[in-house]
Amino acid sequence: MRRILFLVLACSVFFSCSKKVPAPQKQTPVVIAPNPDVPVPQYGQPFANVPNREDVTIYQVNMRVFSESGNFEGVKNRLDSIKSLGANVVYLMPVFPVGSLRSVNSPYCVKNYTEVNPEFGTLNDLRSLVETAHSKNMSVILDWVANHTAWDNPWISSHKDWYLQDATGAVVSPPGTGWNDVAQLNFNNAAMRLEMIRSMKYWVYAANVDGFRCDYADGPPLDFWKQAIDSLRNISTHKLLIMAEGNRNANFTVGFDYNFGFSYYGNLKNIYNNNQTTATSIDNLNNTEYASSTGTQQVVRYTSNHDVNGSDGTPQELFGGLRGSMSAFVVSATMKSVPMIYNGQEVGTPYRLSFPFTGTNIDWSLNPGLTAEYKKIIAFRNNNEAVRKGQLTSYSITDAIIFTKETASNKILVISNMRNKAIDLELSSALQNSTWTNEMNGAAVDLGTQLSLQPYSYLLLKKR
Repeated sequence: MRRILFLVLACSVFFSCSKKVPAPQKQTPVVIAPNPDVPVPQYGQPFANVPNREDVTIYQVNMRVFSESGNFEGVKNRLDSIKSLGANVVYLMPVFPVGSLRSVNSPYCVKNYTEVNPEFGTLNDLRSLVETAHSKNMSVILDWVANHTAWDNPWISSHKDWYLQDATGAVVSPPGTGWNDVAQLNFNNAAMRLEMIRSMKYWVYAANVDGFRCDYADGPPLDFWKQAIDSLRNISTHKLLIMAEGNRNANFTVGFDYNFGFSYYGNLKNIYNNNQTTATSIDNLNNTEYASSTGTQQVVRYTSNHDVNGSDGTPQELFGGLRGSMSAFVVSATMKSVPMIYNGQEVGTPYRLSFPFTGTNIDWSLNPGLTAEYKKIIAFRNNNEAVRKGQLTSYSITDAIIFTKETASNKILVISNMRNKAIDLELSSALQNSTWTNEMNGAAVDLGTQLSLQPYSYLLLKKR
């Protein structure tokens, strides 16, 4: 969730480079209707083209670093670039007002669940962003923080019983986390649950959003998520995508479309930084991370996000430079997942976008060739049904990922060298003497019995 928070608390220098935040704009108070099933009237027309869960490519937007303006308008102005990359779901980090009491300016410190942070604009600005994304055939999901609130959230003063308290009756922070800027909610309180769910519904109706990425989803109890997801699914006018930023397998059983690939990410780092971790270890994760999943439920896999970019490093730092980062992304985007791209990784941003994300913006002019490469990889996924829905067969070896995916009418082969060394390998008999098309350049590829791979090289092939 926010491991980088600890770095900030230990090193206040981050705050000295914060950019100037616009003065808060006057907001019209939100009036919530008494009917919990319809908190407010529907704004706009529900988006009819929300993709199926297995056809999604997610683009994460961190508004504070995304543009010079650092607001909704800055995102709206680059929607064409996001679309051209091949993404069809825009995931916005929290859009809510940030608390000021005990605060470290974290966007995950929510002061009010049904207001827009004036730093980013107004409700109408958010609506305009969503409408524009829909007009370009892209969905928009919001980051939802259900486990805790800011200390100056009005719930604390009006409903102290909605919060976890110690033996003295004092509200406490989430136990065992060190997140002292936020207050832990009490999920044994039925009224709090209902208000939380009503607040989630508010955004579906008031801003016409298409779902949620649920922060620290392994914190709240499963029966809360079952209650919330069932209620959200009852909004018959909307097809919603709901992602758990968690890795407990039971998240699938309560109705989440997606779990987060925490284990995959950690394992991937080990492959690139420890020769004792083999590429074949991903085969095990393809089983364990999907335990309890049914149908088309998916794991979201990534090589960067707002947490790990600041705490662990850029994809280039983690995976052996630009070439290594691409060999890692190829596997993350095609093997068994839906991919998530963190803003700026497509231009190879060479510096970390560090918490609280107010110091440095992304330079979109960097590495246009790398951006073109990302586009081709994502197009390979988007244009080949076998990548998204095909039956996976792994032929991986110690140093390289090798697999096919196949449907009745389409077969693809992916080979990625995950080491910074050239390797020679003998192909499995099932792959020998076969003919393919290289989807990156259109060239014919005739495989014999052996194959040589340059360091961090990869092949995206379609059966001819």
